[in-house]
Amino acid sequence: MFWLLSMITLLNLSGSASGLLTLASDTSFVKSDSLSFSGQASAWALFNNFNKMPLWLGGRYLPQLNYELNFKETTKLDLEVSANINGSGGFNPFSENIADGSVKLYRSWIRYSTDQLELRLGLQKINFGSASMLRPLMWFDRIDPRDPLQLTDGVWGLLGRYYFMNNTNLWLWGLFGNEKPSVWEVVKTNEMIPEFGGRLQLPMKRGEVGFTYHHRTADSKDLPGLISDEINRSSTIPENKFGIDGKFDIITGLWFEATWAKKEKNLGLLTNQHLLNIGTDYTFGIGNGLNVVLEHLYLSQDEQSFALANSINFTGLSLNYPLGLTNNINAIFYYDWLNQTVYNFVSWKKDLKDITLYAMLFFNPENNKLPSNRDTYNLMGGKGIQIMIVYNH
Repeated sequence: MFWLLSMITLLNLSGSASGLLTLASDTSFVKSDSLSFSGQASAWALFNNFNKMPLWLGGRYLPQLNYELNFKETTKLDLEVSANINGSGGFNPFSENIADGSVKLYRSWIRYSTDQLELRLGLQKINFGSASMLRPLMWFDRIDPRDPLQLTDGVWGLLGRYYFMNNTNLWLWGLFGNEKPSVWEVVKTNEMIPEFGGRLQLPMKRGEVGFTYHHRTADSKDLPGLISDEINRSSTIPENKFGIDGKFDIITGLWFEATWAKKEKNLGLLTNQHLLNIGTDYTFGIGNGLNVVLEHLYLSQDEQSFALANSINFTGLSLNYPLGLTNNINAIFYYDWLNQTVYNFVSWKKDLKDITLYAMLFFNPENNKLPSNRDTYNLMGGKGIQIMIVYNH
């Protein structure tokens, strides 16, 4: 309903929902109010002989409407409404096929901001932290570094951020109506009970440190047989998450990210979760500059806090090299220490005026165990190639 009212209001103000329109402004306004429409269209083809459906075709369109109302030099009210329209189909020639698609709201928020304060209400992306590939603080997004579009669903809520003059910043949020579990959550959220939390980022001499907290209520109805009947009947399980992260520039880039999630009822090995990421990056003076990122993730699920008895480890390596002003090649590798398997991904990117071309090769285990995996049909399990064309307007 919020996105529909926002769209109607904008249409009434502008008389048109396309192009860029500058509205008549009051003489007290420093900048003109503006309404703009943009979008991103993409199409792709994928071949993976290890998949039940070896050939896949798909497309996506992300239309986006933005309106900005300026009150004075440092104060404004703006909003964004966008949709995710997508469809794909898998084919096994002369045998069978499958099709899937959806139309859903992607972003729908309104924001009031000054030079030090920001308040944003609605369906929005919230992400933070220091890591880039294996992120313990991926609490509200599901961004896969291998995804050229960097897509992630948003969360419904109110986010407030205040920026102090010494570069300290404080985040506070309240969320409601979000049911889907995050990357690291096994138990989904009870969407009828509000969530809340906050984050404090402090500048350091050669970097910054952040402290983060979040409280939610998990819903155990999806876990029959894994927990006691008493807990399953009550269904609500309060959970507290604590995080600390830091990023520093000391010869190389160095960072760490650690989280602890504790449920207030005993769910066996699901009661406590501990995550630790350490990483570094450096750009070598080879040719146009080779950027190397290395991260290691430790994850433990335990009945007792900090028992650290049931752990898995992943190591990630990213290599990025610009071939020129408009060409770039990127390789990302993950190593699963428990299963002793390697995930391999190489992509080539070509930028044109409004179009970007991608060619991607992958060579992965058929059974995908990566935490950030959100591939419903396991399209990247095994060996294959994907071609994508992206148009921005």
